[in-house]
Amino acid sequence: MNLYLRYFDREVLVTNVDDAIAFLAGIDEIGMNANLEHDIREYAASDLRYPKRYKVRQRVYFIIIKTDAASMAEFKEKRNSANSQYGDKDNRGGNGLARLGEEQYGWYEGTIDFKRVLLVPATGKYQYRDTHFVAQCKASSGVDCYNRIVSHLRERVDERSQFPSVKGKNFTFRYLGKAK
Repeated sequence: MNLYLRYFDREVLVTNVDDAIAFLAGIDEIGMNANLEHDIREYAASDLRYPKRYKVRQRVYFIIIKTDAASMAEFKEKRNSANSQYGDKDNRGGNGLARLGEEQYGWYEGTIDFKRVLLVPATGKYQYRDTHFVAQCKASSGVDCYNRIVSHLRERVDERSQFPSVKGKNFTFRYLGKAK
């Protein structure tokens, strides 16, 4: 199992943990210490396959990914083929960015996953909860469907609730048919 490490534009593919730690130690901003080294060794030894992200400072991270790729070129090729496995979003039967602005008046079903602010009665404090919302509405495009759903929700939920981008993965739509 090889490790891919990236910090901004610096990246490397190494075959063992010692090389990974040496790479990170060569970057002054990261500040390699015993705790970080121990955590990286634990991650490399574990069976976990998800990428691991380490915070350097506020909004600055470096990432470690486990991979079977033998070279950097092979890793990049695998990553690109995984991203294009489904082709363009249009080929997945999803909403696709190209279809968002496509004008076609009728019924749409929009699905949105957003962060809703709710009061916790036991503590009297507010917290964000992931909320799944599905609605059918008359609209002229995917963007119009999104705007109508968000407008509807903004009138009914706490103003601190957070809505995803229309172009993000947390909003999908499908055209149901012409409106009468």
